[in-house]
Amino acid sequence: MIKNKRTMESNRDKTVLRFLLRRRGITVLAAAGFLAVAIGALALHRTSGTTLPTAEVKRGDFVDYVQVRGEIKALRSVQLTAPSIAGDLQIVKLVPTGTLVKAGDVVVQFDTTTLHTTLEQKQSELKSAEADIEHSRAENRLTQEQQATDVLQGRYDVDRATLDTSQQEILSEIDGAKTRLKLTDAQQKYKELEQKNKSTEASGNAEIDAKKLKRDKALFDVRMTERQLASLTLRAPADGMVTIMPNFRARNWMSGGSTPDFKEGDRAWTGAVVAELPDLSVVRASARVDESDRGRLNVAQTATVRIDAIADKEFRSTVAEISPLAKLDYSSWPFTKNFDIAIQILDGDPRIRPGMSATGRIAVDKVTNGVLVVPEAIFEKNGGSVAYVLRGAKFEERQVQVARRSKASLLIGSGLQPGEKVALKDPTQEKAKQP
Repeated sequence: MIKNKRTMESNRDKTVLRFLLRRRGITVLAAAGFLAVAIGALALHRTSGTTLPTAEVKRGDFVDYVQVRGEIKALRSVQLTAPSIAGDLQIVKLVPTGTLVKAGDVVVQFDTTTLHTTLEQKQSELKSAEADIEHSRAENRLTQEQQATDVLQGRYDVDRATLDTSQQEILSEIDGAKTRLKLTDAQQKYKELEQKNKSTEASGNAEIDAKKLKRDKALFDVRMTERQLASLTLRAPADGMVTIMPNFRARNWMSGGSTPDFKEGDRAWTGAVVAELPDLSVVRASARVDESDRGRLNVAQTATVRIDAIADKEFRSTVAEISPLAKLDYSSWPFTKNFDIAIQILDGDPRIRPGMSATGRIAVDKVTNGVLVVPEAIFEKNGGSVAYVLRGAKFEERQVQVARRSKASLLIGSGLQPGEKVALKDPTQEKAKQP
């Protein structure tokens, strides 16, 4: 009985042992299978290269561009210049750049202290000259009145002597002769008084005329000083936005650096352009183009302009001007030659301001309905151009012919079809990098 019981326990232990061994075997087999699948997937991943970035070959219009960099400028602007007067032209008030002003608003104010003093002096001289004229006129009137009295008295004496002479028939010869002499003396004196009256009047008028000339000169000086004083205030001739100009005399040419704009406290010189009011109805992007691209550009070519400060909009534009003469560019070494170019912006926008940085793209060549691909998808190998086309899980090397090139895209002559996907990295080089 006991023996049978031990036999049954032994058989049970063997059954449990076989079950555990069988279960462990299944686990090992499963782990081995999973490992094999992972190794296979890794090998497929390493050989296929499907994780490389790709781009799609597309059909569209190929446009070749020349890209330039510059800044926005107004085609027309009103310049506010320092007045042409001698003396100190110190700026005491200056409206900041970007300020919107109305016609008549003060933009620049120069120091008026000296001219105010000069004006007061000239006005005092004018008043003195006018008072001098009035004084001379008063003296002239008194003199003329006195002389008029003398002339009248002389006329009376002549008339009296004439009357006495008319009685000489009843007088003795001696008395008659005396009356005739008195008449002659009275007539002579009367003529002298008349002549003196005329001379005094002419002399008085001449003196007054001389003093009038002095008064006129004083009046001219006053009006000129008033005009000079008014010229020290520069007002906006029309509505617009103020742009303060550079003060070239404030730049340190020895140390380099940029030229600072005029500011309050600076001293200007005669004719210096302190500020301007640009006409924002017509604006251009002013830039320079390398001489290697000059031959590809012509006036009236279409272009687009992107302004850095207005990133949400692309402006339709056209080439307005190209300089016929090359200029040396001293901003880099070695010095290069380039040409000035002006791109006129056709679209308006109230956010446009002069001085903003802008990028222009000028279309110089166009092919419609072509096969296009990005430049990164074409590789140079063995003296030719190749592309790696995705076929299933692998990339296939294919010879291609590039018809046209631009910075943005390539026009494919043969070797690729629209819809195909091509690698942006060389799969053979990527495979060689793998351990």
